[in-house]
Amino acid sequence: MGTVVGVGSLAIVPEGRSALVRQAGRIAVMTGFARQREPQIGDAWGGCDDARKAGSSPIYRGEPGYRADMDGDNDGIACEPYR
Repeated sequence: MGTVVGVGSLAIVPEGRSALVRQAGRIAVMTGFARQREPQIGDAWGGCDDARKAGSSPIYRGEPGYRADMDGDNDGIACEPYR
């Protein structure tokens, strides 16, 4: 309960909301749900470990660096976060 009230109080002021957004972004990158960098033309990864280390995963079909052999379930998303 205290955490919810504390986070809610923090979100009232603009500076608090900005801090929450920054922290949520960091958490998303750490868990693999967001990228540190967008895939760029010329990206060619040896595998998903390389793409993850570079901060470019997940990689969506049509983006630079996407290969079907890196998309194990053929859903259009290569190098998805570990589950």
